[in-house]
Amino acid sequence: MASVVVLDYGSGNLRSAERALRRVGADVEVTSDFRTAVECDALVVPGVGAYAACMEGLLGVKGDRIIGRRLAGGRPVLGICVGMQVLFERGIEHGVETEGCGQWPGTVDRLRAEIVPHMGWNTVRFPEKSVLFQGMPEDTRFYFVHSYAARSWELHPEPPMPTPLVTWADHGGEFVAAAENGPLSATQFHPEKSGDAGAQLLENWLREWAR
Repeated sequence: MASVVVLDYGSGNLRSAERALRRVGADVEVTSDFRTAVECDALVVPGVGAYAACMEGLLGVKGDRIIGRRLAGGRPVLGICVGMQVLFERGIEHGVETEGCGQWPGTVDRLRAEIVPHMGWNTVRFPEKSVLFQGMPEDTRFYFVHSYAARSWELHPEPPMPTPLVTWADHGGEFVAAAENGPLSATQFHPEKSGDAGAQLLENWLREWAR
């Protein structure tokens, strides 16, 4: 059974994520302990609320260092919602720019839609070789609740480095709904709130990475 840590840094649906991971057979611990988070089989970084507040909480538990150390060792990390957004270089909310973890280049900013937040079920366009969405039909829906997102993807590595797999959704224009970049994966939607589809995504992720 895979050991999974849901990183507790004061933000996110911690217990919802814990229950969803237990549903797919993971041995889950919710903690901010540095060593436990670095050494577990798989790490989930949730996030709800303002970008700046989430980054402040993440830095408070050395979450940026936890993520960096895990990725340096090829150990999987999954960011969810704002837990995905903070993986980018920066976020801009209400004119305030906040530095992110910088794992991916690019900026998270407000969606350009008539209705914000984007709240409810939406389909996504995932690449053919996706691990996260393996076995899912194209019309599968996931639950979103957010006002901000990365609206472009700027990481385009040269061969022999592999090209990240990027999934897109639409709400007043395209935005990044998920990304798979080696051991680093993330979703803008909430798999823990997405019923059977979310459970399958988490199961796919654990099967691929938490070995």
